[in-house]
Amino acid sequence: MVQEFSIRSSYLSRRLRLTTLIRLRWLAVAGQSIAVLFVALYLKFPFPVSICFALIACSAWLNLLLSFRYPINHRLEPRAAITVLAFDILQVAGLLYMTGGLQNPFAVLMIVPVIISATSLPASSTVTLGVLVTVCATALAYFHLPLPWYPDQTLQLPFVLIAGVWCSVVSALVFTAVYAYRVAEEARLLADALTATELILQREQHLSALDGLAAAAAHELGTPLATIALVAKEMQRALAQDDRFAEDIELLRSQTDRCREILKRLTSLSSESEEHMSRLKISSLIEEVIEPNRNFGIGIEVTKLRGEGNEPVIRRNPGIIYGLGNLVENAVDFARETIQVSWGWTDKTVQIVVADDGKGFPADILDRIGEPYTTGRDRESNEHGGGLGLGLFIAKTLLERSGAAITFRNRNDPGQGAEVVVTWPRNQLDEQNG
Repeated sequence: MVQEFSIRSSYLSRRLRLTTLIRLRWLAVAGQSIAVLFVALYLKFPFPVSICFALIACSAWLNLLLSFRYPINHRLEPRAAITVLAFDILQVAGLLYMTGGLQNPFAVLMIVPVIISATSLPASSTVTLGVLVTVCATALAYFHLPLPWYPDQTLQLPFVLIAGVWCSVVSALVFTAVYAYRVAEEARLLADALTATELILQREQHLSALDGLAAAAAHELGTPLATIALVAKEMQRALAQDDRFAEDIELLRSQTDRCREILKRLTSLSSESEEHMSRLKISSLIEEVIEPNRNFGIGIEVTKLRGEGNEPVIRRNPGIIYGLGNLVENAVDFARETIQVSWGWTDKTVQIVVADDGKGFPADILDRIGEPYTTGRDRESNEHGGGLGLGLFIAKTLLERSGAAITFRNRNDPGQGAEVVVTWPRNQLDEQNG
């Protein structure tokens, strides 16, 4: 379910919102118009004003066309978005051609559509637009009309300076595009992971609430069932002398009594479950977590480390159960033969350690484990195919919500496996339980 959600979410996030593009283009139209008017009317530099305004009008016309053709919340497919952004690049390149090429200080604005693409479109689309900008910048270095300047003067910049401007445009293009893509990608993955976390937590809470739902249903059914029993009793009294209905009425009363007994038992089970199953000892929690992972050919050793005073009793928390279960599942995925689940407590802390005898965490990703889609351990050689991405991020998030501190580390001997240490403050668990 989480994987399907992530695919759908990633697909939608890779489509550019049309309303965003339209607003940015109106801003560009306004800025270009102001710049042209300022140079033409205030500075009075000679240049082809009418052609420049024709290019600006094309951009405004495209905005109007898109506004009337599509609803405001429409998202452009990557191919359509590339076409629209490519038009913006060519439109800016046309204005630059009319106003000095790379000698124009606004030449750097050609990279804006590429930055927009980097935040919203696939990497291949951004690369395509980046190549288009590079081609346009190269052409503008050689082919362009003179830079608008005072009528009685001619400004001719040396080609070395123009080459430097070309390098700065391309460098800014690469740096800003890569940076924008990475920031947008991390934000996208984090949003997907957090939403998936909420979905899983809601599912676990829904399963935990079934007992309460059963009790409520039993209570609601009790009143109509009592009415049926009363009517059956009155019918038996009124038709006691009629042999035609005696057997049916007796059957009706017996089945009514049976239903009442079932509802009574259901209510009793729900009450017992609410009282006894809503709280559990740490040892019971460990058994519940490791039980689904016992049939994968990997041995599971459970060890009690230490204990001061009575064993902690905690409130059943779907987030804790799912989070610890995911840690155990990952350990089973990467273990060679055995995993160890150790647990213990003091008067200040409660600690659970999950360790495996696999290859351990690579040193270069050890500090980033738990981030969404950080995958660092080799999965080719293990048959279970577990990962260290979204699932581990969700587990870490759920456990931290319960107040736990999580430490990922390798065991003392290099290459002898990994350890995950989960530690809760004892008083915080006691408060949740109370």
